[in-house]
Amino acid sequence: MMYPFLTLSDDTEITHSEYLPANRVKVYVETPDERDCFHHLTCYLPDYSIEEIYGYSDDEVEKYMKVIRSTAHLILEFSKEGGFDNASGL
Repeated sequence: MMYPFLTLSDDTEITHSEYLPANRVKVYVETPDERDCFHHLTCYLPDYSIEEIYGYSDDEVEKYMKVIRSTAHLILEFSKEGGFDNASGL
């Protein structure tokens, strides 16, 4: 299951999984693109390993990884609770 986490001003969506085996969490970044439909990347926490990149430049990857690094503590916490909605009690 993937949970919504953050929508950026460029319409990029960041979602995350629940805790996976070996205490990993999948983070998926997706940006709509008029030509390619979507650009995306997949990163796993807590080691920040990137396993797939499609359509992003190196600068864009670094920009999105900076967002992931700065919010990883929240992503990890929310992944244990079933996403933001469950963690926040909404």
